[in-house]
Amino acid sequence: MKINHLIDHTVLKPTTTIAEVEKLCGEAKQYGFAAVCIPPPFVKKAKETLVGTSVKVATVIGFPFGYSAVEAKLAETLLAIVDGADELDVVINFMAIKNNDWKYVANEINHLMPVIKDRGKVVKVIVESGVLTEDELLKCCELYGAAGIDYLKTSTGYAEKGATVEAVKLMRLNLPEHVQIKASGGIRDYDFAKVLVAAGATRLGCSASVSIVTNQTSDEVNY
Repeated sequence: MKINHLIDHTVLKPTTTIAEVEKLCGEAKQYGFAAVCIPPPFVKKAKETLVGTSVKVATVIGFPFGYSAVEAKLAETLLAIVDGADELDVVINFMAIKNNDWKYVANEINHLMPVIKDRGKVVKVIVESGVLTEDELLKCCELYGAAGIDYLKTSTGYAEKGATVEAVKLMRLNLPEHVQIKASGGIRDYDFAKVLVAAGATRLGCSASVSIVTNQTSDEVNY
């Protein structure tokens, strides 16, 4: 299975340096990854580094805890788009969900969607499946599926539990066909990545991307 074109090559640690972003972009070009996913302050640098390539620039909004005010997420989103982001990975407000405030959750995405879609950008919503109950995850599938997002994403990578095959399968069964799934969090080897894709993931968020693709057999690699 060729998975390099499904990978968002990622570095999101708070100590990220420009040199690390440049290295990430170079590897993304070399291996034909779908995108780089980087902290917001480096969007402009990544966009400049990747000019003339097919690699997209993704960044995060409300990362990693999701409890920023809607107005703050809107401001982050607008700045990221101005800086050149192609894709926005938006962290939902987990506190609102845990307090059963689905009205707030719906209001948040309804404010963000026009800003992102009117500018032709891709939106990936991060639900942190490892900290949600099955019922909460199902409600997320219903709400965000109806909102018209592009991807539902399993994890930030900051929770104790990242992507699981079970969560991806549940999401695929309960999302509209047009909503794709990005699995992220704890994907460190090719075998796990392959199983997640088989379960329904069409994007993989990885920091160990190079190790994953170089562990494919030579006839599986496509770059």
